[in-house]
Amino acid sequence: MKLATFAQAFAGTALLAFAACSRPVATSFQGYLEGEFVYVAAPLAGRLEHLAVAKGSSVGGDAPLFTLEHAAETAVAEQAAALVSTARARLADLRKGARPSELDALAARLAAARSSAELSRLDAERQSSLFRDRVVPVSDYDRSRLAHERDLRAVEDLDAQLATARLGARPDAVAAAEQEVAAALAAQAQAAWAVAQKTVSAPAAALVHDTLYRPGEFVAAGRPVVSLLPPGNIKVRFFAPEPALAALRPGARVRVALDGRASLQAVISYVSPQAEYTPPVLYNRENRAKLVYLAEAVFAPEDARGLHPGQPADVSLLP
Repeated sequence: MKLATFAQAFAGTALLAFAACSRPVATSFQGYLEGEFVYVAAPLAGRLEHLAVAKGSSVGGDAPLFTLEHAAETAVAEQAAALVSTARARLADLRKGARPSELDALAARLAAARSSAELSRLDAERQSSLFRDRVVPVSDYDRSRLAHERDLRAVEDLDAQLATARLGARPDAVAAAEQEVAAALAAQAQAAWAVAQKTVSAPAAALVHDTLYRPGEFVAAGRPVVSLLPPGNIKVRFFAPEPALAALRPGARVRVALDGRASLQAVISYVSPQAEYTPPVLYNRENRAKLVYLAEAVFAPEDARGLHPGQPADVSLLP
């Protein structure tokens, strides 16, 4: 008798287990829309001079959002530009060598030295002829010969001076001036960057979710002034029970039903590896249905326009 009762109980348990196994897996889930906001800030501090957008408005990509005061940065940029011009002028001057008037003066002195050398050559030749004829003493001959050699050395000296004056400064001085130009250009780029950072534009087309400062208020460096919500940052979050976890995978498509508009399609981008709720009992078939997993699905940007974070949604799997 006891054996029959046990057999009946086992059979009943098996039927319940079979019924639980054959229970259909849910394919429709409840969720809500969520937005990932972009908080736009400037890396430099300053007084908010102009706010170009209003809360709730839509802006396009690269649209101006706000401008901070930049008088000091503009002055530094102008100073840097002047230093660049000064460094470039100094470099050009070193490369040019002597001024044209100085070169002309050296050329004139060289011409005069050549004339003197030619005159002393003629005199030396006459003195040599007279010396061979024993008309003049050896001292006169030596004097004319040495005078001609002195004039030749003077010509060589002035010729070298003229060539050096045409060369410009020494290579080391030119290299140092080139580095000064590079340093001035870097300082100019840094100053221009600081000016550009005081005017901030939208990184992409988005909805202006909120404005956090008013014109005239001081904004610390890195503090957001405007929060944006690009359409691509809107997603649907929903919770699926454990039996449906196998059907949820990144890349799977789902249908999202919202009140007041046609259904949209989205693509699952994330499935949580951990359950949101764990019952304080053993994982039998009844309690496993209470395990829910967070999943997220993203919309195409053109479909996400007009959606509002927090809006409830019904999500169903697509075949």
